[in-house]
Amino acid sequence: MFELENAKTTQGLRRIAIDPVSRVEGHGKVTLLLDEQNRVHQARLHIVEFRGFEVFIKGRPYWEVPVTVQRLCGICPVSHHLAACKAMDVIVGAKQLTPTAEKIRRLMHYGQIVQSNSVHFYHLASPDLLLGFDSDVTQRNIVGVAVKYPDIAKQGILLRKYGQEVIRHTAGKKVHGTGAIPGGVNKALTAAERDELKKNLPQLIEWAQGGVELVQHLFEANPSFYNSFGLFESNMMGMVREDGALDFYHGDLRVKDAKGKPIIDRFNYETYAQVLREEVKPWSYMKFPYIAELGPEKGWYKVGPLARLQTCDFLSTPLAESARKTMLAIGNGQPVHSTLGYHWARIIEVLHGLELIQSLLDDPDLLGKDLVVKGERQEEGVGVIEAPRGVLIHHYKVNEDDQVTMCNLIVSTTNNNQAMNTAVRSVATQHLDRRVISEGLLNHIECAIRAYDPCLSCATHALGKMPLQVELLDAEGKCLSLLRRDSTGNLHTSE
Repeated sequence: MFELENAKTTQGLRRIAIDPVSRVEGHGKVTLLLDEQNRVHQARLHIVEFRGFEVFIKGRPYWEVPVTVQRLCGICPVSHHLAACKAMDVIVGAKQLTPTAEKIRRLMHYGQIVQSNSVHFYHLASPDLLLGFDSDVTQRNIVGVAVKYPDIAKQGILLRKYGQEVIRHTAGKKVHGTGAIPGGVNKALTAAERDELKKNLPQLIEWAQGGVELVQHLFEANPSFYNSFGLFESNMMGMVREDGALDFYHGDLRVKDAKGKPIIDRFNYETYAQVLREEVKPWSYMKFPYIAELGPEKGWYKVGPLARLQTCDFLSTPLAESARKTMLAIGNGQPVHSTLGYHWARIIEVLHGLELIQSLLDDPDLLGKDLVVKGERQEEGVGVIEAPRGVLIHHYKVNEDDQVTMCNLIVSTTNNNQAMNTAVRSVATQHLDRRVISEGLLNHIECAIRAYDPCLSCATHALGKMPLQVELLDAEGKCLSLLRRDSTGNLHTSE
């Protein structure tokens, strides 16, 4: 939906608000400032809800943290669960998990990658891709996809279901499980559970390949649109293992510039505070991270599927690696920066996750019984993981009474904050500038945001003075008076 405000700004510009942004997790809005010729002067993504986990987690015992912080999200709870557990592994001195514990955690995480990326690609993004960005809004949803493309809708549902079953067997339940604990896991995998997960896996892999081919066909059928939509260049960050392959669970962080050249070839994620800085802006509760040595203007970056597939040297599974090379070929030797390329990369990662699961299910270590280790107690720990949406950082300090004294979270959507705002401006300039505004055109902006699969509720942790606006309306809805408090605490009134 969108709201066209009649009042002009102090610059004489009209404001258009897309509120709320639809088919994303959490609540956000977009505001556009237009002049009389409908030229775009400003476009911003506002995150208008506040969660505050970084504050109220303080004082809690450290062993509660992995279960508590996953309540940030019902879509990617495993990612927060594991990132927090990796930080708490450091706190309890578990320098290296048992092979069984690490592989059960990896299986849990790969299930999260499959289910989360599947639900976004098939349920949230496919209505735009398959039915059209300007299609009838009453049909542009998963129900509309199911009516016109029933096989694709069914495959998406079953791919998501499989990822959820992997999570259930490893974490104890599909959402907000408790399987990972500081130093390991609390649940072994049985042979029967492993065999159940093996069923129909080849069919699921075949469906994921079909999803990859679907997006490839869309790019090939309309390259001028798909390659240029929301196009902008930026730095990229992702996690790689020692040989340069993408690793969803553990590794070093690598940062590349817009041309694909290393800015930082690799750094230990425990030193992230020396590499990254976070900026707060008054119009959003979401922070703006950047590479410290480059500064906020040049140091921002993007993360997630499109960034991951280009910061790594290769994928470790054959089908996904072949698909990755095909996707990168559209860049003609340069990185792919099209915003819609995120969907292509995302479905490649579903395929990669399924191949990784297939390999793990044949590993005898998966059925081991040695689940927990511990060592010398520490006061500070950092855990980083590649969540479905990108690099996820959890950082904690714990006192001698086992209470959390500091918590800092830089979630995937926060890392993508400046990139999403830039995509919004790019699409607004490309598709709305000097045109009559319609719902379909405004959906183009939502499509740019949805490409990043943002989890807005996960990302809202910036503290400051809360902007507030109160309006007094008459029976017909006309505004009689308005009181507004800005981010500096100043009050503004109008009659």
